[in-house]
Amino acid sequence: MGLLNPRALRWKIAALAAAACCAVAAVVGFLVHDATRERGLRVGHERTITRLIAAERELSRTGKAPPDVDVRTPEELPEPLARDLADQPETGGEYATWYDTDPPNWYWMWGAVAVGGSQVLVVRHDMSTEVRSLQLLDRSIVKSVLAALVFVVPLAALATEPINRRLRHGARTARRIADGELDARIGSTGRARDEITEMSAAVDDMASALQRKLENEQRFTADVAHELRTPLMGLVTAAGLLPETDEATHLVRDRVRALNALIEDLLEISRLDAGAERARLDAVPLGELVADVVRRTGTETRVTTGAAGTVETDPRRVERIVVNLVTNAHRHGAAPVEVTVAGARISVRDHGPGFPAALLEQGPQRFRTGASERGRGHGLGLTIAQGQADVLGARLTYANAPDGDGGGDGDGGRDGDGHGAIATLDLTPGPPGPPDPPGPSRTA
Repeated sequence: MGLLNPRALRWKIAALAAAACCAVAAVVGFLVHDATRERGLRVGHERTITRLIAAERELSRTGKAPPDVDVRTPEELPEPLARDLADQPETGGEYATWYDTDPPNWYWMWGAVAVGGSQVLVVRHDMSTEVRSLQLLDRSIVKSVLAALVFVVPLAALATEPINRRLRHGARTARRIADGELDARIGSTGRARDEITEMSAAVDDMASALQRKLENEQRFTADVAHELRTPLMGLVTAAGLLPETDEATHLVRDRVRALNALIEDLLEISRLDAGAERARLDAVPLGELVADVVRRTGTETRVTTGAAGTVETDPRRVERIVVNLVTNAHRHGAAPVEVTVAGARISVRDHGPGFPAALLEQGPQRFRTGASERGRGHGLGLTIAQGQADVLGARLTYANAPDGDGGGDGDGGRDGDGHGAIATLDLTPGPPGPPDPPGPSRTA
């Protein structure tokens, strides 16, 4: 995951840290702002009262009010100040104040005190200095928060790098396990004992359990196949002694051949699972090889050689793959079945309902049949083809024709509507190439 990817965990944690910093700064800033505002109002109120007291003394001593103090009648006072002054006897005080604001430039603290019967001393104290100081304080808080975020966000992103590194290591190990490297383990890195360590240990335990189960399954498959070979040989011998003209003889021999093919498939899968298979490479004219293999299947299959060339591969394994693909196409697809050879690529296409979505997403699965009610195949044909392709270091891919969609349920028995399944064997490394060019064709 890229460093600048906004969805990366490091930036989510950094954003959370930034949000926490902003929340703390907002609370602290509000408290400081409110305290400073209250202090400014208190100072303005005290100064206003001080000026009123001084004005009263000056009036009592000289009979005149100071020049900066107005003498008004109660009717000439602003309504809020007059109302507060009228309430003073009830509150036990004699000085009235009123904070007059009209942003952005009008901030005054009014003060009034009654003298004589119909006169009121009125003073005004300019609060602009306190307001500007409060505004400067707010700007300073905002600037400080922004400056802190410049350092907090990168530091939070860097602080999460060890966590990201451990998570990436775990993800890479999980992909290796999914790709078949069952011995891969995340392991314990560093001295951290946290949730990631617990998750890593759980994944390692799961991988170990999965490896044991798969190994037990492989051993069971191989043991069953080997154990069945001895009684099967007896069945083959007994079937050979049956009368040739008996209808039951043909039925028994057909079932014995099917059972023998199944056991051979199980043995082949066990060898592939054990990694005992090795390719024996040889220079092979691919077009001629495929045409001969398809011909020997005895099926109505059209072969197009195209620009087939000579390929360094194992002909026996290529033959096994092609036979399985062609047989699968005839058994579970629909005619016509076409085999196209171009360069080092072999494509087998039928015109049936197409491959099921599960096979396209997960690949062929052994012992998966076409329907839950009745099995229409044991699911080993494509599994063996995939295993042999892996031994060759080739790429075997499955797709449905662009003008159709598959709807089947497994390796066998496609039961949806579509325009054909395409299996492509690419004997060269790298992704599959462009569509096959047309070429001479014949029916095998």
